[in-house]
Amino acid sequence: MSWAAAELSTIDLGDERLNARSVLLAERLSAKPGASVPGACHGWSETQAAYRFLSQSRFDWLDLLAPHRERTLERMGVQSVALCVQDTTELDFNGQGIKGLGPLSDEAQRGMYLHPTLAVSPSREALGVVDAWMWARAPKGADGVRPGGKESTRWVEGYSRVAELAAELPETRLVYVADREADLLALLVRARELGHRADYLVRASHNRALPEGRKLWSRLEAAEPLGELCFELPAGKGRKARRVHQQLRAERVALDDRCGGTLAVTCLVATEVGAPSGVRPIVWRLLTNREVNDAESAAELIDWYRARWEIELFFRVLKEGCRVEALQLAEVERIEKALVLFLIIAWRITRLMRLGRSLPELDAELLFDRQEWQAAYILNRKKPPKRAPTLNTVIRLIATLGGFLGRKRDGEPGVKTLWIGLQQVREFCEAMQFVQELGDLE
Repeated sequence: MSWAAAELSTIDLGDERLNARSVLLAERLSAKPGASVPGACHGWSETQAAYRFLSQSRFDWLDLLAPHRERTLERMGVQSVALCVQDTTELDFNGQGIKGLGPLSDEAQRGMYLHPTLAVSPSREALGVVDAWMWARAPKGADGVRPGGKESTRWVEGYSRVAELAAELPETRLVYVADREADLLALLVRARELGHRADYLVRASHNRALPEGRKLWSRLEAAEPLGELCFELPAGKGRKARRVHQQLRAERVALDDRCGGTLAVTCLVATEVGAPSGVRPIVWRLLTNREVNDAESAAELIDWYRARWEIELFFRVLKEGCRVEALQLAEVERIEKALVLFLIIAWRITRLMRLGRSLPELDAELLFDRQEWQAAYILNRKKPPKRAPTLNTVIRLIATLGGFLGRKRDGEPGVKTLWIGLQQVREFCEAMQFVQELGDLE
């Protein structure tokens, strides 16, 4: 059974033919994630079938996501803590005649927005997508005001949906993690109303006034340090990798809830000390419902917040690896269905990369077909072993096909070399399957 068949095994689109088509299309798109729909499909008849599938009105994108969501909840259920990371990204389809698009941050651009909830383990394993919003903005009116409700409500609703999951996962503590856009009093109040069924960990954006008259930032600056932590900051755009030392402070404060009462919140601040000359020190101010009494609990929350980077990595795979902004489909509804399949594909790529690092000795056949890991050896001009190798071995072989050099200073493969290598592996497997189907060529 392929990975797509296993992941979508419970899909129910009301017709077995549609169920089978969803699996086949997921397999085709994952084999060539950066290709167009015709480029990923095998021939014109299969391409037409794919377009008909994406045009179906008998199901919507939520029905396509449902089986992956079920699998994601299963993976979350074996974790003691699951981080539910939310963020928004723009999808720019400018220049394409897609019906139903709207303006982006630049009113002249046309596209749509995607706001998924990616479940991540504290060890950074991507567990899956449990929720998502997709929408296109309406243009601003003559008065400069955009019609419709506030987009910020998605953060409050996002927390509410995570809290609802708590009943389905009684053995797992859920933590809602988000960046500064989610620093909304309405979200903190909503969490209290729901009894903090899920914890929240939100980067603070507002230097709020406290009931005693002081400002939140100055209150934290005056607090006694709880301790320090160190971590390796990976290289990024215009940024070199370096070791970061941060000093930790935390205070339990009362915020005005604007309902005649106060709201108890912990504010945690991690301030970089000894930053290199010319480099802006890293300062994170976080709000949480959890109490922080010592350096250990503070460091744990900082580590969880750093897991927010996984959704940025996820977006990179989605945009650069899967090239979803190059999709040429006539209507937004078709784009939404295709996006769900690519969300699942992007999840698989990021998960493989992380598991190759966190569980390197895992049996490769738990995540790859035998044909796939054997292809990784053959394409690297190596004889496949009789027994399944470790996951890390296969990941490094696949990444080598994508340009990973494997030098000591290179560390472990990243997502880019992995998605390029995976495409070569799938193309090889498809060619071998075709040769087997032909049988004797003479």
